[in-house]
Amino acid sequence: MDHEVVRRIPRTDALLAEPRLAAAARRLGRDLVKSVIVAAQDRARHGEIAPESVADAAVAALPGTAGGLRPVINATGVLLHTNLGRAPLSRAAREAVLAACGATDVELDLATGARSRRGRSTLEALLRRVPAAEAAHVVNNGAAALVLAATALAAGKEIVLSRGEMVEIGDGFRIPDLLVSTGARLREVGTTNRTSPADYAAAVGPGTGFVLKVHPSNFLMTGFTSSVDVGELAGLGVPVVADIGSGLLAPDPLLPDEPDATSRLQAGASLVTASGDKLLGGPQCGLVLGEARLVERLARHPLARALRVDKLTLAALEATLRGPETPTFVALHAELEGLRERAEHIAQKLHAEGVDARAVDSSATVGGGGAPGVTLPSAAISLPERYAVALRLGSPAVMGRVENGRCLLDLRAVPEDEDAALTAAVQAVGVA
Repeated sequence: MDHEVVRRIPRTDALLAEPRLAAAARRLGRDLVKSVIVAAQDRARHGEIAPESVADAAVAALPGTAGGLRPVINATGVLLHTNLGRAPLSRAAREAVLAACGATDVELDLATGARSRRGRSTLEALLRRVPAAEAAHVVNNGAAALVLAATALAAGKEIVLSRGEMVEIGDGFRIPDLLVSTGARLREVGTTNRTSPADYAAAVGPGTGFVLKVHPSNFLMTGFTSSVDVGELAGLGVPVVADIGSGLLAPDPLLPDEPDATSRLQAGASLVTASGDKLLGGPQCGLVLGEARLVERLARHPLARALRVDKLTLAALEATLRGPETPTFVALHAELEGLRERAEHIAQKLHAEGVDARAVDSSATVGGGGAPGVTLPSAAISLPERYAVALRLGSPAVMGRVENGRCLLDLRAVPEDEDAALTAAVQAVGVA
């Protein structure tokens, strides 16, 4: 190690006093900025940068926020990518979250100064979107909505469920295990592939808490199969809970086989549970919609307190419900020709700079357990495979997919206003 070089490296206290780094310390925290400075000093000690460049290197290495989560451009072709946080929030939802960061009237009536129902305006917005529901409640995710329903309505009782709907919802979490953990007993009916109305009728009795219909979410079962619609179960004399999973509030012609809250309630479901961060396009939360007497039982149960959402989630959900079309909706309904034009434009720009880039047709999926088996025609930029890792490690990070030895950047889930950032990220990797 060259001692002269070491002597010329600025001291930590001097760098912390440097105006740019001092401002960063106020914004990001002193400890975080200090760790970036130490890393830059180490680079100078190892001869990677000149001692005089330490301050500039530290400034360049500063993160955008004090949090560890990094923004990612989702070019996977999976609209609701669970590993990427599922639905991206709309601009309206982001602004609502920012506005709610300070003190808010989340549980206060400003006119009277008295306590009021938590998140009342969010619940009103939800009921306006689903007029078939008498009441609504919000918890912290879709699984929590189902757990709350099972605990409040069926602890010590039976939940009647088709064997064909005893699904695993991801990461090893299984519906039967989830339900049994609440103190309810499962009454399985039918077989894996076929369940009839008579199977349910024979199982319902004085010990029944409710009949549960679960949307399979992430798989399809075809061939010699049969299942029972909510409408056929509504006359059994017990509540019917429909877990629709994906959070579609009303029918969408693009997804004719995807269950929605409005249709399930109109068919006779007593309660519908769903996720807010899937097809609804909002924040992670669980929605409970249905009969007022049952929703109130859930809302007043002690477990509801443990599962309640914070003010930021309420703000984001309300803005999603009241605001403009969400990024998820826009991506789902994007026209193929528009996607192709964007892909051609980006590929031509990159090709002119020597990058082996081609515009190709592609196939996208909904993801997040929504619309299993549905493929969406899309367009992508095809690059050499080596770009996949380099793009993931870049800034901004870009997540594509590898097919047949090529890295595909599918544009269906990429907002058009991110095309320039996507292009720049590829340019930063360099010419293949």
